Amino acid sequence: MATPKLSVILSTYNQPEWLEKVLWGYEYQTEADFELIIADDGSSEETQRVINHFQNQSQLKIVHVWHEDNGFQKTKILNKAIKASTTDYLLFSDGDCIPRKDFVEKHLLNRAFGYFLSGGYFKLPMHISEMITEDDIRHERCFDVEWLKKHGLKSSFKNNKLTAQGAKEKFLNWITPTEATWNGHNASGWKEDIVKVNGFDERMQYGGEDREMGERLFNLGIKAKQLRYTAICVHLDHARGYVKPEMLKKNAAIRKTTKETKSVYTSFGIRKS
Repeated sequence: MATPKLSVILSTYNQPEWLEKVLWGYEYQTEADFELIIADDGSSEETQRVINHFQNQSQLKIVHVWHEDNGFQKTKILNKAIKASTTDYLLFSDGDCIPRKDFVEKHLLNRAFGYFLSGGYFKLPMHISEMITEDDIRHERCFDVEWLKKHGLKSSFKNNKLTAQGAKEKFLNWITPTEATWNGHNASGWKEDIVKVNGFDERMQYGGEDREMGERLFNLGIKAKQLRYTAICVHLDHARGYVKPEMLKKNAAIRKTTKETKSVYTSFGIRKS
């Protein structure tokens, strides 16, 4: 069997209802030649049932990488997922971000040696997040600004993310003041580069843990390409009960060291020193 064109690595933790919607998004991609690796940070059996359902009925190759729940360990499960991947190009997103049907295709079209790709997300309010059905995903209603406005979405410049195409899309990617960084919900890069910097730093919990790996990629000489208005996913709303001030403080200190020492490698990543 031929190796797929890329691996999509999706992080999740006990959000089976959101994960199901996201998996429908990957079912309806214009580019289907990819493997889907679910990096599961210790979810319960309900999430396992959702994944089993898709594994049984989907044409996609879906791999479930899981470890026991021991607090916020996203970096550890992502490193396990990187090791489980079989392709040379990795696209990272979250189990609460529904991809537009051209999401995988756009990442493939824009990949380039010496670069990683940096996309964003479009935040949906809770009431719209809850009402989206498989049919809304299949027919792309959840990416249609007019449909979203009918259901209470407010007018905003950010709505351009869902409507920009062609010259407008390129122009907005060029002028956006948002820096192109490694964003865990929408970023892709060459596996070789990610392995060179040793993946994610497993000392880190919530707060900049994705960006820190991107900062090591920058230190390695890899540049970032802005795809904020090109590779589109919508973010389903949820509470963040797992965020603790001490996590943020610890992560900020690690990122500060990475920047000051221009570090390209972590000893706390895929390979342990």
